[in-house]
Amino acid sequence: MARELILSISGMRGVIGENLSPEIAAAYGCAFGTFLKGRAQPGAKLAVCIGRDSRPSGQMLFSAVAGGLCSVGVDVIDLSIVSTPGVGIMLRRLRCAGGVVITASHNPVEYNGIKLLLGNGIAPPRPLAEKITAIYFDRAFELCDSLACGHVTSNDETDAVHVEKVLAIIDADSIARNKFKVVLDSVNGAGAGVGRKLLAQLGCDVVAMNAEPTGVFAHTPEPTAENLGDLCEKVKQAAADIGFAQDPDADRLAIADEKGSYIGEEYTLALAAKHVFSKRTGAAAANLSTSRMIDDVATAAGGRVIRTPVGEANVAEAMIKNDCIIGGEGNGGVIDLRVGPIRDSLVAMAMVLQLMADTKKTISELVEDIGGYHMVKTKFAADEQQANAIIARFRDIFADAKIDTSDGCRFDFDDGWVHLRTRNTEPIMRAIVETQTADAAAKYLQAVEKIRGELP
Repeated sequence: MARELILSISGMRGVIGENLSPEIAAAYGCAFGTFLKGRAQPGAKLAVCIGRDSRPSGQMLFSAVAGGLCSVGVDVIDLSIVSTPGVGIMLRRLRCAGGVVITASHNPVEYNGIKLLLGNGIAPPRPLAEKITAIYFDRAFELCDSLACGHVTSNDETDAVHVEKVLAIIDADSIARNKFKVVLDSVNGAGAGVGRKLLAQLGCDVVAMNAEPTGVFAHTPEPTAENLGDLCEKVKQAAADIGFAQDPDADRLAIADEKGSYIGEEYTLALAAKHVFSKRTGAAAANLSTSRMIDDVATAAGGRVIRTPVGEANVAEAMIKNDCIIGGEGNGGVIDLRVGPIRDSLVAMAMVLQLMADTKKTISELVEDIGGYHMVKTKFAADEQQANAIIARFRDIFADAKIDTSDGCRFDFDDGWVHLRTRNTEPIMRAIVETQTADAAAKYLQAVEKIRGELP
């Protein structure tokens, strides 16, 4: 059975040769260019940066999207293979009207996607994303004549600029004095070169794994425990201080400690926040599905956490609105607005190494200091009506919970929390539970299962 093309506020994602074709990509480029022209002053000449991860299909999609943009009179700046945060950095540096990232993030190699960014480096909010989608479906393109077509130029500065901006927010010399040995698994993705460049600038002895940006992923690319056994083993073999794992577009980071143990993506943001709160005071932002560990870190430093709906753009917007000093998501994504409003594995690496240098503690000791919770993530089939019924019944059963309905429904209890939410792109409900004990998590999940079983 053919898989459906996914079109959401985050952009477009599909399977090459099955539902994501050059024709579709070109039309999406036309729609984005038409949208941007509609927001600009009449007659203004616009440019859009395009970067891509290392997937073999990326060059094809770049050509198609670039053609679509040029056909409506928008110039294109080709950044080639770069990280997603790198595109966000360069579009602002070059004063572009927007940016495009050709990536399917952590999805397998048969997938690719087209992620859109506005001139502020953030994905379009839902109302604007829906306007772009409407232009795409209606084919309401403002095609131009031959003389007005856009042009394509190239820029190879992204990695150098990215590293420079990350180095500006930490004390590189203090990290370099420790001569950390780091294993870096870049899964043959876009972060391989820029990741090594940053670590070299930080004086690290780098053991590189899967470091050629071929896009032929050496393992399932999502940086989760089941996919990073080789990284953990290499950390032990190399007697390294830490292991880092990037996803294909280098916006997420997972960590293995010096013992070769995977510590979980949720710790990436918590560790980065611990560093930031040791230097600055203020607020953090995180989505509703992110661990309470960041609340613990912020509270201990006299700060607070602003919770947002799931989605990088939602976190970034909250950070800008509330002048947050750190933000991110529990999937290994860390955002520092001084570098850019996009999750950034380089920012995460630098902050974690800075924390180790400042405290003179190993990564396992830092993890122990933060503590932890028992988290379970699960999903099951549920249409909108069923999902609403599950949430309503759960609210009746746990009427004493603190409720947040900005994205599905999050229930906060003394011993943990439950987040029930759906996605617009598929009839799936996700249940994320975090508690102090496994028994408490099981209690809440059993309640969800019981409710499901009672549905008509």
